[in-house]
Amino acid sequence: MNIVLTGMMGTGKTVVGKKLAQKLNMKYIDTDGMIEKDAGMSIPKIFKRKGEPYFRDVETKAVKCVAMLDNYVIDTGGGVVQRSENMEELERNGVIICLTASPEVILERTSKTNYRPLLNVDGPVNEIKKLLKKRKRFYKRCSRMIDTSNKGIEEVVDEIIKFLSERE
Repeated sequence: MNIVLTGMMGTGKTVVGKKLAQKLNMKYIDTDGMIEKDAGMSIPKIFKRKGEPYFRDVETKAVKCVAMLDNYVIDTGGGVVQRSENMEELERNGVIICLTASPEVILERTSKTNYRPLLNVDGPVNEIKKLLKKRKRFYKRCSRMIDTSNKGIEEVVDEIIKFLSERE
């Protein structure tokens, strides 16, 4: 079984995912990292040169690959939930957990870098609110939602582990 983390950028998927994998003696994989390695360019460059629809197609291919794995913590991009086929693939052998945070916390966490192509706009907090609203119905499909706004990494990891143990 896999543990799949999704949610908006800046909600802690990477740091939580790595710590969770370590604590549960699982392997960790990041779909965005896979895509960058395969494409030979960063996500922002993919968005700029080829556009979001192209990126989403490549992301779906990455999801199909990682969904076949077992005993992994899979860190997905926040938009992966928008395609039903992605969710179906990930649900076959995984529990999907959505990490959330307030728009202000997301902005604070992501403002230190220009690495976020969807936020390189005027009024990024409004863009975050729009993205959250657009994705809300997709995120609800996840097995569990955890708000990381006021929680430390260990606290989120422990909450995930507790949730998983209660499911068994």
